[in-house]
Amino acid sequence: MIHHISIPAQNPLHVAEVLAEIWHGKVAPFPPHPGSYVVCPGDEYGTMIEIYPLGTELIPGNDNEQVGFSQNALPSQFMATHAAISVPMTQEEIEQIGIREGWRVVRCNRDSFFDVIEFWVENTLMLELLPPAFTRQYLMFMQPQNLEQFFAPATVAR
Repeated sequence: MIHHISIPAQNPLHVAEVLAEIWHGKVAPFPPHPGSYVVCPGDEYGTMIEIYPLGTELIPGNDNEQVGFSQNALPSQFMATHAAISVPMTQEEIEQIGIREGWRVVRCNRDSFFDVIEFWVENTLMLELLPPAFTRQYLMFMQPQNLEQFFAPATVAR
């Protein structure tokens, strides 16, 4: 189970506030890295998203030191990082927030397996939002017997 992820944003506080609205969660500063924030829905899983300023890089510490932070002056605004997140809102509510923010929002079908709402934070980072009905589809697809069928024809080239 994934309990938290970190994502970059041009405006971390604003992104945290919008995600908290969608998630019905709360926002707090992230003390280890000033200018960063966390969003928590307050669920039983300890779920959280950390939002760092765009260009923040996590750097391994020396010996027994914990992670450090560095700032890349020339970061790309796009990244491969994304997450599928169950949310308590309807598609229409999500679309209204996207319109208000000027962020791309589009309902997509993932190869007839399940639907997601692509929610493009600051139009650079994709989150796949799953309203309750979409979450049921996703969880049905992710059942072990369905995944066995999905992965059966796949071969991994080495």
